[in-house]
Amino acid sequence: MRLLLIFLTSLLFCFSCTKKQSSIETNPSNKQQAIQIYQEGLEAMNEGQYFVAKKKFDRSETLLPQTKWAAKSALMSGYCLYSINSHDESIISLKRFIKTYPADPNIDYANYLIAINYYEQILDTEKDLEPLLLSKISIENFLKKFPNTDYAMDLRFKLDLIINQMAAKELSIARYYIDNAKWIPAINRLKIIVENYDKTIFVEEALFRLVEIYHRIGLEKEAKSTAVLLGYNYNSSEWYERSYKILNSDYKPPKITKDNEDESLVKRTLKKIIGLDE
Repeated sequence: MRLLLIFLTSLLFCFSCTKKQSSIETNPSNKQQAIQIYQEGLEAMNEGQYFVAKKKFDRSETLLPQTKWAAKSALMSGYCLYSINSHDESIISLKRFIKTYPADPNIDYANYLIAINYYEQILDTEKDLEPLLLSKISIENFLKKFPNTDYAMDLRFKLDLIINQMAAKELSIARYYIDNAKWIPAINRLKIIVENYDKTIFVEEALFRLVEIYHRIGLEKEAKSTAVLLGYNYNSSEWYERSYKILNSDYKPPKITKDNEDESLVKRTLKKIIGLDE
């Protein structure tokens, strides 16, 4: 019995050693295979074969889960989807990457790609507003989390474009209501521009349209106060002159000719240089 126990223990030890040795041999093989497939994915991506590359990266990730190579593969898979304009799928993939690998050093880049995916789905101002809203929210979230990254400057610029486009959308809707004599909905849309998009190029026209509507429906007090606001902030604009004409039909703006401008700027300086006014 004693000899039998020794024999069985020896067999168990040998089996354990064999299993450990097999594990040691298999792990490096998996790593090498994962790296090789990852490199194949990069080659396919460089050749513009993004769908093939995505499959390679997905395979590489499954071979080495929860490692840096898996994280790299997951991120590149999301990028490939973005590159073939599969924006919704790319967003899902990148959000999974962020959830699965929260400590990865490329988290900021993944968030940036999500924002860009939303941004590139923006349609023109005559169509759906939802992509604009989603893109705006995504960029604002990025700027809160990563304000000092290299990507922040690019997204701030894109955010300005989005805000201008949203204002343009509101103005387009307001014009539609004006054309159809729907004054209250038009006023509501124009107020949105004045209150929320006052730094855009569309606020001047919005104020003018409000003056125009208020005057037309007999709200002279509101028309005058809006014209004052327009004049205070944009007294040299064409929209201010047009609003003033609505309230005062006899108004004639002063004429400023190019010659007068030249006399006060170029010619006056030239006279000093050549000594004519001494």
